[in-house]
Amino acid sequence: MTDLTIILFERLGLLLVIAFVLTRIPGFRSLLYREFSWKMTLIHACMFGLFGIGGTITGVVIEGDFVIHHTFVWSVGAGEMVVSSSLVAIVIAGLLGGPIVGFGAGLIAGTHLFFLGGIGLLANSLVNPLTGLLAGLTARFFSQERVISPMKALFIGIFPPILQMHLLLIFNSQPDFMIQVVNTIGLPLVLSNSIAIAIFTAMIGIVLREQEDEAALATKQALTIAEEALPFLKKDVPHEMAGGIARLLYDRLTLAAVSVTDKQTVLSHIGLGADHHREGDKTITLLAQQAFATKQMQVAYSRSEIQCENKKCPLEAAIIIPLIDTNDAIGLIKLYFRKAQHIRPVELMLANGLGQLLSQQLKTISADTLKIHMRDAELRNLQAQINPHFLFNTLHLIAALFRKDPDRARYITIKLAQYMRFNLKLVSTSLVNLEKECEHVEAYIEIIQARFASRLQIDFSQPEDLTHVFIPPSTIQPLVENSIQHGLQKVTKGGVVDVIVRKLDKFVRIIVRDNGCGFPEDIIKRVGHMTLTSNQDGGTGLYNVNQRLIGLLGETACLHVRNLPNGSEVFIDIPIENER
Repeated sequence: MTDLTIILFERLGLLLVIAFVLTRIPGFRSLLYREFSWKMTLIHACMFGLFGIGGTITGVVIEGDFVIHHTFVWSVGAGEMVVSSSLVAIVIAGLLGGPIVGFGAGLIAGTHLFFLGGIGLLANSLVNPLTGLLAGLTARFFSQERVISPMKALFIGIFPPILQMHLLLIFNSQPDFMIQVVNTIGLPLVLSNSIAIAIFTAMIGIVLREQEDEAALATKQALTIAEEALPFLKKDVPHEMAGGIARLLYDRLTLAAVSVTDKQTVLSHIGLGADHHREGDKTITLLAQQAFATKQMQVAYSRSEIQCENKKCPLEAAIIIPLIDTNDAIGLIKLYFRKAQHIRPVELMLANGLGQLLSQQLKTISADTLKIHMRDAELRNLQAQINPHFLFNTLHLIAALFRKDPDRARYITIKLAQYMRFNLKLVSTSLVNLEKECEHVEAYIEIIQARFASRLQIDFSQPEDLTHVFIPPSTIQPLVENSIQHGLQKVTKGGVVDVIVRKLDKFVRIIVRDNGCGFPEDIIKRVGHMTLTSNQDGGTGLYNVNQRLIGLLGETACLHVRNLPNGSEVFIDIPIENER
Protein backbone atom coordinates (compact mmCIF):
# COMPACT_ATOMS: atom_id res chain seq x y z
CA MET A 1 0.00 0.00 0.00
CA THR A 2 2.82 2.40 0.85
CA ASP A 3 4.62 1.67 -2.40
CA LEU A 4 1.41 2.25 -4.38
CA THR A 5 0.80 5.56 -2.58
CA ILE A 6 4.32 6.78 -3.38
CA ILE A 7 4.02 5.74 -7.04
CA LEU A 8 0.63 7.49 -7.39
CA PHE A 9 2.03 10.73 -5.94
CA GLU A 10 5.00 10.52 -8.33
CA ARG A 11 2.68 10.14 -11.31
CA LEU A 12 0.43 12.92 -10.03
CA GLY A 13 3.44 15.24 -9.94
CA LEU A 14 3.71 14.90 -13.72
CA LEU A 15 -0.01 15.56 -14.08
CA LEU A 16 0.20 18.68 -11.92
CA VAL A 17 2.98 20.02 -14.15
CA ILE A 18 0.66 19.51 -17.12
CA ALA A 19 -2.14 21.16 -15.13
CA PHE A 20 0.08 24.18 -14.46
CA VAL A 21 0.72 24.53 -18.18
CA LEU A 22 -3.01 24.16 -18.77
CA THR A 23 -3.78 27.16 -16.55
CA ARG A 24 -1.58 29.30 -18.80
CA ILE A 25 -3.73 28.70 -21.88
CA PRO A 26 -5.65 31.95 -22.71
CA GLY A 27 -8.93 30.09 -23.29
CA PHE A 28 -8.72 28.67 -19.75
CA ARG A 29 -9.72 32.11 -18.38
CA SER A 30 -13.25 31.88 -19.76
CA LEU A 31 -13.70 28.71 -17.65
CA LEU A 32 -12.53 30.52 -14.52
CA TYR A 33 -14.96 33.38 -15.16
CA ARG A 34 -17.78 30.97 -16.02
CA GLU A 35 -18.28 32.53 -19.48
CA PHE A 36 -20.65 29.95 -20.97
CA SER A 37 -20.85 29.12 -24.65
CA TRP A 38 -21.46 25.78 -26.36
CA LYS A 39 -18.21 26.09 -28.28
CA MET A 40 -16.12 26.66 -25.14
CA THR A 41 -18.08 23.95 -23.28
CA LEU A 42 -17.13 21.42 -25.95
CA ILE A 43 -13.52 22.57 -25.99
CA HIS A 44 -13.21 22.39 -22.19
CA ALA A 45 -14.90 18.96 -22.06
CA CYS A 46 -12.41 17.63 -24.64
CA MET A 47 -9.48 19.33 -22.89
CA PHE A 48 -10.28 17.85 -19.47
CA GLY A 49 -11.20 14.53 -21.09
CA LEU A 50 -7.73 14.36 -22.59
CA PHE A 51 -6.32 15.39 -19.23
CA GLY A 52 -8.23 12.44 -17.72
CA ILE A 53 -6.82 10.11 -20.36
CA GLY A 54 -3.38 11.43 -19.42
CA GLY A 55 -4.15 10.49 -15.81
CA THR A 56 -4.94 6.95 -16.95
CA ILE A 57 -1.86 6.61 -19.15
CA THR A 58 0.40 7.76 -16.29
CA GLY A 59 -1.34 5.40 -13.85
CA VAL A 60 -0.14 2.05 -12.56
CA VAL A 61 -1.25 -1.52 -13.23
CA ILE A 62 -1.80 -3.99 -10.39
CA GLU A 63 -2.25 -7.75 -10.42
CA GLY A 64 -3.55 -9.00 -7.09
CA ASP A 65 -1.29 -7.53 -4.43
CA PHE A 66 1.51 -6.80 -6.87
CA VAL A 67 2.17 -3.43 -8.52
CA ILE A 68 3.38 -3.80 -12.09
CA HIS A 69 5.57 -0.83 -13.01
CA HIS A 70 4.99 0.75 -16.41
CA THR A 71 6.23 4.09 -17.62
CA PHE A 72 2.95 4.52 -19.48
CA VAL A 73 -0.15 2.34 -19.57
CA TRP A 74 -1.13 1.51 -23.14
CA SER A 75 -2.90 -1.80 -22.49
CA VAL A 76 -4.19 -3.88 -19.55
CA GLY A 77 -4.20 -7.68 -19.39
CA ALA A 78 -7.19 -9.86 -18.47
CA GLY A 79 -6.08 -10.39 -14.86
CA GLU A 80 -4.83 -6.85 -14.33
CA MET A 81 -6.46 -3.60 -13.29
CA VAL A 82 -5.38 -0.02 -13.97
CA VAL A 83 -5.27 2.38 -11.05
CA SER A 84 -5.41 5.84 -12.59
CA SER A 85 -5.66 9.47 -11.54
CA SER A 86 -8.27 10.33 -14.20
CA LEU A 87 -10.76 11.31 -11.50
CA VAL A 88 -8.61 14.34 -10.60
CA ALA A 89 -9.17 15.90 -14.02
CA ILE A 90 -12.86 14.96 -14.04
CA VAL A 91 -13.56 16.51 -10.61
CA ILE A 92 -11.80 19.74 -11.64
CA ALA A 93 -13.79 19.77 -14.90
CA GLY A 94 -17.06 19.50 -12.97
CA LEU A 95 -16.12 22.06 -10.31
CA LEU A 96 -15.01 24.67 -12.85
CA GLY A 97 -17.19 23.96 -15.88
CA GLY A 98 -20.37 22.60 -14.32
CA PRO A 99 -22.20 19.33 -14.92
CA ILE A 100 -22.06 19.45 -18.73
CA VAL A 101 -18.28 19.92 -18.92
CA GLY A 102 -17.76 17.40 -16.09
CA PHE A 103 -19.98 14.76 -17.67
CA GLY A 104 -18.43 15.29 -21.12
CA ALA A 105 -14.88 15.03 -19.81
CA GLY A 106 -15.83 11.94 -17.76
CA LEU A 107 -17.42 10.32 -20.81
CA ILE A 108 -14.20 10.75 -22.81
CA ALA A 109 -11.97 9.42 -20.00
CA GLY A 110 -14.41 6.59 -19.21
CA THR A 111 -14.57 5.48 -22.85
CA HIS A 112 -10.78 5.28 -22.93
CA LEU A 113 -10.79 3.16 -19.74
CA PHE A 114 -13.45 0.86 -21.19
CA PHE A 115 -11.36 0.09 -24.26
CA LEU A 116 -8.24 -0.50 -22.14
CA GLY A 117 -10.01 -3.50 -20.63
CA GLY A 118 -8.86 -5.39 -17.55
CA ILE A 119 -10.57 -6.06 -14.23
CA GLY A 120 -13.26 -3.56 -13.20
CA LEU A 121 -13.50 -1.97 -16.63
CA LEU A 122 -17.25 -1.32 -16.23
CA ALA A 123 -16.87 0.31 -12.81
CA ASN A 124 -13.86 2.37 -13.93
CA SER A 125 -15.72 3.47 -17.06
CA LEU A 126 -18.91 4.51 -15.22
CA VAL A 127 -17.26 6.30 -12.29
CA ASN A 128 -15.75 9.01 -14.53
CA PRO A 129 -18.96 10.45 -16.13
CA LEU A 130 -20.83 9.99 -12.82
CA THR A 131 -18.10 11.85 -10.94
CA GLY A 132 -18.07 14.67 -13.50
CA LEU A 133 -21.85 15.07 -13.27
CA LEU A 134 -21.90 15.00 -9.47
CA ALA A 135 -18.93 17.40 -9.19
CA GLY A 136 -20.69 19.81 -11.55
CA LEU A 137 -23.88 19.69 -9.47
CA THR A 138 -21.84 20.16 -6.29
CA ALA A 139 -20.19 23.26 -7.80
CA ARG A 140 -23.59 24.96 -7.96
CA PHE A 141 -23.55 25.18 -4.18
CA PHE A 142 -20.39 27.29 -4.50
CA SER A 143 -21.52 29.41 -7.48
CA GLN A 144 -20.81 32.67 -5.60
CA GLU A 145 -17.12 31.77 -5.27
CA ARG A 146 -14.71 32.47 -8.10
CA VAL A 147 -12.97 29.18 -7.36
CA ILE A 148 -13.49 26.63 -4.59
CA SER A 149 -10.97 26.90 -1.78
CA PRO A 150 -8.32 24.14 -1.51
CA MET A 151 -9.76 22.89 1.81
CA LYS A 152 -13.22 22.45 0.32
CA ALA A 153 -11.69 20.78 -2.74
CA LEU A 154 -9.75 18.44 -0.46
CA PHE A 155 -12.99 17.39 1.23
CA ILE A 156 -14.84 16.96 -2.09
CA GLY A 157 -11.92 14.95 -3.54
CA ILE A 158 -12.40 12.22 -0.93
CA PHE A 159 -15.72 11.02 -2.36
CA PRO A 160 -14.94 10.09 -6.03
CA PRO A 161 -12.45 7.30 -5.05
CA ILE A 162 -14.97 6.03 -2.47
CA LEU A 163 -17.63 5.94 -5.22
CA GLN A 164 -15.18 4.07 -7.43
CA MET A 165 -14.59 1.46 -4.68
CA HIS A 166 -18.34 0.92 -4.30
CA LEU A 167 -18.81 0.44 -8.05
CA LEU A 168 -15.92 -2.02 -8.15
CA LEU A 169 -17.59 -4.08 -5.45
CA ILE A 170 -21.02 -3.85 -7.11
CA PHE A 171 -19.98 -4.82 -10.65
CA ASN A 172 -17.59 -7.65 -9.83
CA SER A 173 -18.51 -11.34 -9.67
CA GLN A 174 -15.65 -12.23 -7.31
CA PRO A 175 -16.35 -10.21 -4.15
CA ASP A 176 -13.56 -11.73 -2.06
CA PHE A 177 -10.94 -10.90 -4.68
CA MET A 178 -12.30 -7.35 -5.20
CA ILE A 179 -12.37 -6.69 -1.44
CA GLN A 180 -8.67 -7.51 -1.38
CA VAL A 181 -8.07 -5.13 -4.34
CA VAL A 182 -10.11 -2.38 -2.70
CA ASN A 183 -8.16 -2.75 0.53
CA THR A 184 -4.97 -2.35 -1.49
CA ILE A 185 -5.90 0.66 -3.63
CA GLY A 186 -8.56 2.43 -1.52
CA LEU A 187 -6.51 4.57 0.83
CA PRO A 188 -3.76 5.47 -1.73
CA LEU A 189 -6.44 6.62 -4.21
CA VAL A 190 -8.31 8.70 -1.63
CA LEU A 191 -5.13 10.41 -0.42
CA SER A 192 -3.58 11.04 -3.83
CA ASN A 193 -6.78 12.19 -5.55
CA SER A 194 -7.99 14.54 -2.81
CA ILE A 195 -4.58 16.16 -2.31
CA ALA A 196 -4.06 16.55 -6.09
CA ILE A 197 -7.48 18.20 -6.45
CA ALA A 198 -6.66 20.59 -3.59
CA ILE A 199 -3.31 21.49 -5.19
CA PHE A 200 -4.99 22.04 -8.57
CA THR A 201 -7.56 24.46 -7.07
CA ALA A 202 -4.72 26.28 -5.29
CA MET A 203 -3.00 26.69 -8.68
CA ILE A 204 -6.18 28.12 -10.13
CA GLY A 205 -6.40 30.58 -7.23
CA ILE A 206 -2.86 31.73 -8.00
CA VAL A 207 -3.77 32.19 -11.68
CA LEU A 208 -6.79 34.29 -10.72
CA ARG A 209 -4.72 36.49 -8.43
CA GLU A 210 -2.14 36.96 -11.18
CA GLN A 211 -4.87 38.00 -13.60
CA GLU A 212 -6.38 40.38 -11.07
CA ASP A 213 -2.94 41.90 -10.40
CA GLU A 214 -2.37 42.31 -14.14
CA ALA A 215 -5.81 43.84 -14.54
CA ALA A 216 -5.17 46.25 -11.65
CA LEU A 217 -1.80 47.24 -13.11
CA ALA A 218 -3.31 47.73 -16.57
CA THR A 219 -6.12 49.84 -15.12
CA LYS A 220 -3.70 51.99 -13.12
CA GLN A 221 -1.47 52.43 -16.17
CA ALA A 222 -4.44 53.36 -18.37
CA LEU A 223 -5.69 55.91 -15.83
CA THR A 224 -2.22 57.45 -15.50
CA ILE A 225 -1.75 57.72 -19.26
CA ALA A 226 -5.26 59.14 -19.74
CA GLU A 227 -4.54 61.81 -17.12
CA GLU A 228 -1.20 62.70 -18.71
CA ALA A 229 -2.84 62.80 -22.16
CA LEU A 230 -5.41 65.43 -21.17
CA PRO A 231 -3.22 68.48 -22.03
CA PHE A 232 -2.59 67.04 -25.51
CA LEU A 233 -6.27 66.24 -26.11
CA LYS A 234 -7.13 69.89 -25.41
CA LYS A 235 -4.86 71.16 -28.18
CA ASP A 236 -6.68 72.65 -31.16
CA VAL A 237 -4.00 71.70 -33.72
CA PRO A 238 -4.48 68.01 -34.72
CA HIS A 239 -0.78 67.37 -35.43
CA GLU A 240 0.24 68.75 -32.02
CA MET A 241 -2.35 66.59 -30.28
CA ALA A 242 -1.35 63.47 -32.25
CA GLY A 243 2.38 64.03 -31.69
CA GLY A 244 1.92 64.46 -27.95
CA ILE A 245 -0.28 61.37 -27.60
CA ALA A 246 2.06 59.21 -29.72
CA ARG A 247 5.14 60.27 -27.76
CA LEU A 248 3.38 59.70 -24.42
CA LEU A 249 2.25 56.17 -25.35
CA TYR A 250 5.62 55.24 -26.80
CA ASP A 251 7.42 56.38 -23.65
CA ARG A 252 5.00 54.75 -21.18
CA LEU A 253 4.34 51.39 -22.87
CA THR A 254 6.59 48.62 -24.20
CA LEU A 255 5.82 49.01 -27.89
CA ALA A 256 7.61 48.76 -31.21
CA ALA A 257 5.85 51.84 -32.57
CA VAL A 258 2.81 54.10 -32.15
CA SER A 259 0.73 55.86 -34.80
CA VAL A 260 -2.07 58.39 -34.36
CA THR A 261 -4.30 59.06 -37.36
CA ASP A 262 -7.42 60.92 -38.37
CA LYS A 263 -9.95 59.48 -40.81
CA GLN A 264 -7.69 59.98 -43.80
CA THR A 265 -4.01 60.29 -42.95
CA VAL A 266 -1.30 59.48 -40.42
CA LEU A 267 -0.82 62.48 -38.12
CA SER A 268 2.14 61.09 -36.16
CA HIS A 269 4.29 57.93 -36.08
CA ILE A 270 6.98 57.21 -33.51
CA GLY A 271 9.16 54.09 -33.29
CA LEU A 272 10.17 51.34 -35.71
CA GLY A 273 9.15 51.69 -39.34
CA ALA A 274 9.26 55.49 -39.22
CA ASP A 275 11.14 55.46 -42.53
CA HIS A 276 8.02 54.29 -44.37
CA HIS A 277 5.17 54.91 -41.89
CA ARG A 278 5.24 58.67 -42.40
CA GLU A 279 3.01 61.60 -41.56
CA GLY A 280 0.54 62.23 -44.36
CA ASP A 281 0.30 58.57 -45.45
CA LYS A 282 -3.19 57.23 -46.13
CA THR A 283 -4.77 55.21 -43.32
CA ILE A 284 -7.43 53.39 -45.34
CA THR A 285 -6.82 49.74 -44.44
CA LEU A 286 -9.44 47.06 -43.92
CA LEU A 287 -9.02 46.95 -40.14
CA ALA A 288 -8.98 50.77 -39.95
CA GLN A 289 -12.28 50.89 -41.84
CA GLN A 290 -13.74 48.27 -39.49
CA ALA A 291 -12.58 50.26 -36.46
CA PHE A 292 -14.23 53.42 -37.79
CA ALA A 293 -17.42 51.61 -38.79
CA THR A 294 -17.88 49.51 -35.63
CA LYS A 295 -16.21 51.94 -33.18
CA GLN A 296 -14.61 48.84 -31.66
CA MET A 297 -10.98 47.92 -31.08
CA GLN A 298 -9.43 45.76 -33.82
CA VAL A 299 -6.36 43.52 -33.64
CA ALA A 300 -3.95 42.64 -36.46
CA TYR A 301 -1.96 39.46 -35.87
CA SER A 302 -0.01 39.44 -39.15
CA ARG A 303 1.72 41.72 -41.66
CA SER A 304 -1.03 41.06 -44.19
CA GLU A 305 -3.63 42.49 -41.77
CA ILE A 306 -1.48 45.58 -41.13
CA GLN A 307 -1.34 46.01 -44.93
CA CYS A 308 2.10 47.62 -44.96
CA GLU A 309 3.51 47.80 -48.49
CA ASN A 310 7.11 47.65 -47.29
CA LYS A 311 8.23 44.00 -47.35
CA LYS A 312 10.99 44.68 -44.80
CA CYS A 313 8.67 46.30 -42.29
CA PRO A 314 9.63 45.12 -38.76
CA LEU A 315 6.06 45.46 -37.50
CA GLU A 316 4.07 42.21 -37.49
CA ALA A 317 1.08 42.94 -35.24
CA ALA A 318 -1.00 45.89 -34.05
CA ILE A 319 -3.87 46.91 -31.81
CA ILE A 320 -6.09 49.54 -33.43
CA ILE A 321 -8.01 51.74 -30.97
CA PRO A 322 -10.74 54.10 -32.23
CA LEU A 323 -11.08 57.52 -30.60
CA ILE A 324 -14.77 58.39 -30.13
CA ASP A 325 -15.95 61.98 -29.80
CA THR A 326 -19.71 62.73 -29.59
CA ASN A 327 -20.61 59.28 -30.96
CA ASP A 328 -18.31 59.56 -33.96
CA ALA A 329 -14.92 57.91 -34.48
CA ILE A 330 -12.60 60.84 -35.24
CA GLY A 331 -9.27 59.02 -35.29
CA LEU A 332 -7.24 55.92 -34.46
CA ILE A 333 -4.39 55.02 -32.16
CA LYS A 334 -2.31 52.12 -33.50
CA LEU A 335 -0.07 50.25 -31.07
CA TYR A 336 2.48 48.23 -33.07
CA PHE A 337 4.37 45.09 -31.97
CA ARG A 338 7.30 43.20 -33.49
CA LYS A 339 5.60 39.82 -32.98
CA ALA A 340 1.99 38.71 -32.64
CA GLN A 341 2.98 36.80 -29.48
CA HIS A 342 3.70 40.12 -27.79
CA ILE A 343 -0.04 40.88 -27.73
CA ARG A 344 -1.08 39.27 -24.46
CA PRO A 345 -4.48 39.54 -22.76
CA VAL A 346 -3.10 42.28 -20.50
CA GLU A 347 -2.13 44.37 -23.56
CA LEU A 348 -5.63 43.95 -24.99
CA MET A 349 -7.16 44.90 -21.65
CA LEU A 350 -4.93 47.97 -21.36
CA ALA A 351 -5.62 49.08 -24.93
CA ASN A 352 -9.37 48.69 -24.54
CA GLY A 353 -9.42 50.61 -21.25
CA LEU A 354 -7.16 53.31 -22.66
CA GLY A 355 -9.43 53.78 -25.67
CA GLN A 356 -12.49 54.14 -23.48
CA LEU A 357 -10.81 56.61 -21.13
CA LEU A 358 -9.40 58.80 -23.91
CA SER A 359 -12.73 58.77 -25.75
CA GLN A 360 -14.53 59.75 -22.55
CA GLN A 361 -12.10 62.61 -22.04
CA LEU A 362 -12.70 63.81 -25.61
CA LYS A 363 -16.45 63.80 -24.98
CA THR A 364 -15.96 65.72 -21.72
CA ILE A 365 -13.74 68.30 -23.44
CA SER A 366 -16.33 68.75 -26.20
CA ALA A 367 -19.12 69.16 -23.65
CA ASP A 368 -17.08 71.71 -21.67
CA THR A 369 -16.24 73.63 -24.84
CA LEU A 370 -19.92 73.72 -25.82
CA LYS A 371 -20.87 75.00 -22.36
CA ILE A 372 -18.21 77.71 -22.60
CA HIS A 373 -19.49 78.82 -26.02
CA MET A 374 -23.09 78.86 -24.79
CA ARG A 375 -22.15 80.80 -21.66
CA ASP A 376 -20.04 83.20 -23.72
CA ALA A 377 -22.91 83.81 -26.13
CA GLU A 378 -25.28 84.43 -23.22
CA LEU A 379 -22.88 86.82 -21.51
CA ARG A 380 -22.28 88.77 -24.71
CA ASN A 381 -26.00 89.05 -25.22
CA LEU A 382 -26.27 90.57 -21.73
CA GLN A 383 -23.34 92.86 -22.45
CA ALA A 384 -24.93 94.15 -25.66
CA GLN A 385 -28.10 95.35 -23.95
CA ILE A 386 -28.39 99.18 -24.04
CA ASN A 387 -30.99 101.05 -22.05
CA PRO A 388 -33.13 102.89 -24.65
CA HIS A 389 -34.25 105.46 -22.07
CA PHE A 390 -30.65 106.53 -21.49
CA LEU A 391 -30.17 107.00 -25.24
CA PHE A 392 -33.36 109.01 -25.73
CA ASN A 393 -32.66 111.21 -22.69
CA THR A 394 -29.11 111.89 -23.87
CA LEU A 395 -30.28 112.83 -27.37
CA HIS A 396 -32.87 115.15 -25.82
CA LEU A 397 -30.10 116.72 -23.70
CA ILE A 398 -27.90 117.28 -26.77
CA ALA A 399 -30.80 118.90 -28.65
CA ALA A 400 -31.40 121.28 -25.75
CA LEU A 401 -27.69 122.12 -25.40
CA PHE A 402 -27.36 123.04 -29.07
CA ARG A 403 -29.60 126.05 -28.39
CA LYS A 404 -27.80 127.13 -25.21
CA ASP A 405 -24.21 125.85 -25.44
CA PRO A 406 -23.22 124.42 -28.86
CA ASP A 407 -19.66 123.60 -27.76
CA ARG A 408 -20.92 121.64 -24.78
CA ALA A 409 -23.42 119.89 -27.07
CA ARG A 410 -20.65 118.84 -29.45
CA TYR A 411 -18.56 117.55 -26.52
CA ILE A 412 -21.45 115.47 -25.16
CA THR A 413 -22.13 114.15 -28.69
CA ILE A 414 -18.51 112.92 -28.93
CA LYS A 415 -18.81 111.24 -25.53
CA LEU A 416 -22.07 109.58 -26.59
CA ALA A 417 -20.36 108.33 -29.77
CA GLN A 418 -17.52 106.89 -27.69
CA TYR A 419 -20.02 105.25 -25.36
CA MET A 420 -22.07 103.76 -28.21
CA ARG A 421 -18.99 102.60 -30.11
CA PHE A 422 -17.79 100.72 -27.02
CA ASN A 423 -21.19 99.06 -26.58
CA LEU A 424 -21.28 97.92 -30.21
CA LYS A 425 -17.90 96.21 -29.73
CA LEU A 426 -19.12 94.25 -26.73
CA VAL A 427 -20.36 91.30 -28.80
CA SER A 428 -16.86 90.62 -30.19
CA THR A 429 -14.93 90.11 -26.96
CA SER A 430 -15.28 88.58 -23.50
CA LEU A 431 -12.64 90.67 -21.74
CA VAL A 432 -11.35 94.20 -22.36
CA ASN A 433 -8.43 96.20 -21.08
CA LEU A 434 -9.35 97.95 -17.82
CA GLU A 435 -8.01 101.18 -19.28
CA LYS A 436 -10.62 100.99 -22.09
CA GLU A 437 -13.31 100.16 -19.55
CA CYS A 438 -12.37 103.29 -17.61
CA GLU A 439 -12.65 105.39 -20.79
CA HIS A 440 -16.12 103.95 -21.30
CA VAL A 441 -17.12 104.86 -17.73
CA GLU A 442 -15.68 108.37 -18.09
CA ALA A 443 -17.82 108.92 -21.22
CA TYR A 444 -20.89 107.75 -19.33
CA ILE A 445 -20.05 109.98 -16.33
CA GLU A 446 -19.63 113.05 -18.58
CA ILE A 447 -23.08 112.47 -20.08
CA ILE A 448 -24.77 111.86 -16.71
CA GLN A 449 -22.97 114.84 -15.10
CA ALA A 450 -24.27 117.07 -17.92
CA ARG A 451 -27.83 115.83 -17.33
CA PHE A 452 -27.80 116.11 -13.52
CA ALA A 453 -25.26 118.89 -12.94
CA SER A 454 -27.37 120.59 -10.26
CA ARG A 455 -28.36 117.36 -8.52
CA LEU A 456 -25.18 115.29 -8.07
CA GLN A 457 -21.42 115.19 -8.39
CA ILE A 458 -19.54 112.15 -9.75
CA ASP A 459 -15.85 111.82 -8.89
CA PHE A 460 -13.69 109.32 -10.73
CA SER A 461 -10.13 108.37 -9.81
CA GLN A 462 -7.82 105.74 -11.25
CA PRO A 463 -4.10 104.83 -11.22
CA GLU A 464 -1.95 105.54 -14.24
CA ASP A 465 -0.92 102.02 -15.27
CA LEU A 466 -3.90 99.74 -16.04
CA THR A 467 -2.65 98.55 -19.41
CA HIS A 468 -2.34 94.86 -18.62
CA VAL A 469 -5.42 94.30 -16.46
CA PHE A 470 -8.53 92.81 -18.11
CA ILE A 471 -12.17 92.87 -17.08
CA PRO A 472 -15.55 91.91 -18.61
CA PRO A 473 -16.73 94.92 -20.67
CA SER A 474 -19.42 97.22 -19.30
CA THR A 475 -18.83 96.15 -15.70
CA ILE A 476 -18.33 99.52 -13.92
CA GLN A 477 -21.02 101.55 -15.79
CA PRO A 478 -23.98 99.48 -14.44
CA LEU A 479 -22.64 100.01 -10.90
CA VAL A 480 -22.58 103.79 -11.41
CA GLU A 481 -26.02 103.66 -13.02
CA ASN A 482 -27.37 101.69 -10.03
CA SER A 483 -26.08 104.35 -7.58
CA ILE A 484 -27.74 107.13 -9.56
CA GLN A 485 -31.08 105.48 -10.29
CA HIS A 486 -31.62 103.70 -6.96
CA GLY A 487 -29.22 104.98 -4.32
CA LEU A 488 -29.76 108.68 -5.17
CA GLN A 489 -33.28 108.30 -6.51
CA LYS A 490 -34.81 110.58 -3.83
CA VAL A 491 -31.86 112.99 -3.60
CA THR A 492 -32.56 116.35 -5.26
CA LYS A 493 -29.35 118.12 -4.27
CA GLY A 494 -25.92 117.25 -2.92
CA GLY A 495 -25.74 113.70 -4.25
CA VAL A 496 -22.21 112.30 -4.53
CA VAL A 497 -20.95 109.19 -6.36
CA ASP A 498 -17.32 108.17 -5.96
CA VAL A 499 -15.80 105.78 -8.53
CA ILE A 500 -12.40 104.58 -7.35
CA VAL A 501 -10.01 102.21 -9.13
CA ARG A 502 -7.20 101.20 -6.78
CA LYS A 503 -4.32 98.86 -7.62
CA LEU A 504 -3.24 96.74 -4.63
CA ASP A 505 -0.64 93.97 -4.25
CA LYS A 506 -2.68 90.99 -5.46
CA PHE A 507 -5.69 92.58 -7.12
CA VAL A 508 -7.25 95.72 -8.52
CA ARG A 509 -10.18 96.93 -6.43
CA ILE A 510 -12.99 98.87 -8.11
CA ILE A 511 -15.28 100.76 -5.72
CA VAL A 512 -18.53 102.59 -6.48
CA ARG A 513 -19.82 104.50 -3.44
CA ASP A 514 -22.75 106.90 -3.01
CA ASN A 515 -24.33 108.93 -0.20
CA GLY A 516 -27.87 107.80 -0.96
CA CYS A 517 -30.42 105.71 0.89
CA GLY A 518 -28.54 102.40 0.72
CA PHE A 519 -29.96 98.93 0.13
CA PRO A 520 -32.96 97.65 2.10
CA GLU A 521 -31.74 95.25 4.76
CA ASP A 522 -34.15 92.50 3.64
CA ILE A 523 -32.57 92.22 0.20
CA ILE A 524 -28.93 93.23 0.64
CA LYS A 525 -27.73 89.62 1.01
CA ARG A 526 -29.46 88.66 -2.25
CA VAL A 527 -28.18 91.55 -4.35
CA GLY A 528 -26.08 90.23 -7.23
CA HIS A 529 -26.98 86.60 -6.53
CA MET A 530 -30.50 86.60 -7.96
CA THR A 531 -32.75 88.79 -10.10
CA LEU A 532 -34.92 90.79 -7.73
CA THR A 533 -38.66 91.23 -8.34
CA SER A 534 -39.64 94.06 -10.66
CA ASN A 535 -35.99 95.06 -11.11
CA GLN A 536 -36.04 96.89 -7.77
CA ASP A 537 -32.90 98.33 -6.23
CA GLY A 538 -30.80 97.51 -9.29
CA GLY A 539 -31.51 93.79 -8.99
CA THR A 540 -31.19 92.88 -12.68
CA GLY A 541 -28.19 95.09 -13.53
CA LEU A 542 -26.13 94.02 -10.55
CA TYR A 543 -27.09 90.38 -11.08
CA ASN A 544 -25.93 90.48 -14.74
CA VAL A 545 -22.64 92.12 -13.76
CA ASN A 546 -22.01 89.54 -11.02
CA GLN A 547 -22.76 86.61 -13.35
CA ARG A 548 -20.32 87.90 -15.94
CA LEU A 549 -17.59 88.43 -13.36
CA ILE A 550 -17.99 84.94 -11.89
CA GLY A 551 -18.37 83.28 -15.31
CA LEU A 552 -15.27 84.90 -16.82
CA LEU A 553 -12.95 85.54 -13.86
CA GLY A 554 -14.13 83.12 -11.16
CA GLU A 555 -15.68 83.39 -7.73
CA THR A 556 -12.91 85.63 -6.36
CA ALA A 557 -14.10 88.46 -8.62
CA CYS A 558 -17.71 88.47 -7.40
CA LEU A 559 -19.59 91.59 -6.26
CA HIS A 560 -19.43 92.74 -2.65
CA VAL A 561 -22.30 94.92 -1.45
CA ARG A 562 -22.63 96.75 1.87
CA ASN A 563 -24.42 99.69 3.42
CA LEU A 564 -22.50 102.63 4.92
CA PRO A 565 -23.63 105.05 7.66
CA ASN A 566 -24.42 107.49 4.85
CA GLY A 567 -25.15 105.55 1.69
CA SER A 568 -23.87 102.26 0.20
CA GLU A 569 -20.83 100.74 -1.45
CA VAL A 570 -20.32 98.12 -4.13
CA PHE A 571 -16.82 96.83 -4.88
CA ILE A 572 -15.13 94.06 -6.87
CA ASP A 573 -11.60 92.66 -6.77
CA ILE A 574 -9.99 91.79 -10.10
CA PRO A 575 -7.11 89.31 -9.46
CA ILE A 576 -3.68 90.51 -10.51
CA GLU A 577 -3.03 87.11 -12.12
CA ASN A 578 -5.70 88.16 -14.63
CA GLU A 579 -2.97 90.27 -16.22
CA ARG A 580 -1.79 88.99 -19.58
